[in-house]
Amino acid sequence: MISASPTFAFDESSLSRQSASYAAVFIDFENVYYHLRPLLVDEDRTQDISLELIRAIRTFLSTEHHERCIIQHAYADFEQLEVNAQGQLYLIGIDSHNVLGTEHKNAADMRLCIDVLETLYTRPEIKTFIFVAGDRDYIPVIQHLKKHAKTVRAVAFEGNVSGDLRMNVGEGFINAMSLLSKLSISELEVGKERRSENRKVEYEAVKEQRKVAIPLTTAKFERVMRLTDEDSMIALEILLQHYGDKAEVWFSPFLNKMRQSMQHLAEYERKALITTLADHGAVKVEKRRAEPNDYSVLIVNWNHPDVQDLNPGA
Repeated sequence: MISASPTFAFDESSLSRQSASYAAVFIDFENVYYHLRPLLVDEDRTQDISLELIRAIRTFLSTEHHERCIIQHAYADFEQLEVNAQGQLYLIGIDSHNVLGTEHKNAADMRLCIDVLETLYTRPEIKTFIFVAGDRDYIPVIQHLKKHAKTVRAVAFEGNVSGDLRMNVGEGFINAMSLLSKLSISELEVGKERRSENRKVEYEAVKEQRKVAIPLTTAKFERVMRLTDEDSMIALEILLQHYGDKAEVWFSPFLNKMRQSMQHLAEYERKALITTLADHGAVKVEKRRAEPNDYSVLIVNWNHPDVQDLNPGA
């Protein structure tokens, strides 16, 4: 008599657990906290939304990518935060690291990168590394991870992420706003509008103070057109704010100022903005002979309508 073959129940959850890969999450908590705080009318909600984001990240990685987070670290100068963030992080399974702040605010970044490298070399089962941060300082370690065939993802808010970092992670970028609840998104949108209005008020105040003597120039501007996008106007504003009293502006220092104020753009995009300013006749780029190397300068067109709008002295 031939016995019947044994039957096996198909356990979908068991299969999911077996196929899940392991991930490590590294959170620049200070970066997240201080980005959210000025956007919220109720500052007491800053910690709640920060923790909501962290919980949502783990759920998203599990459901969308079948990645199980078995290492989770958060970094900040927690003594400077007005809330008991470390206690709350402990309750949701996050290992927190108190890193004393420095003048250049890079201590937490350095500790985070050291721990990432230690995880890379001591935990080979970790296939995915998630950075909850947007600073371009993490680019070298991200590139190193990719050379070791690791999957790298970055979670950050639009406007608080370096364009260069976003370019390095490519499709691995996750917009933090998309992970939050509708209530939290609504609160942040209200705060964003408020900050935009405050920025306009501050800009008008600075504009009134910028009545400086116009440097003489003999440069010729053949074509003059209005700038049509916000980033170009911001770049022109940075130029006038920092170098409005200069007859010639060195290219490299101006680009450095743009890096500081327009971190959401990649380097090629910032350089493209300078080309846009020149194409619209707001500035002119000229070469200067020097030893050992030639250098480029920008000359402002003080008759350009956008320059005159931004600078009452023009």
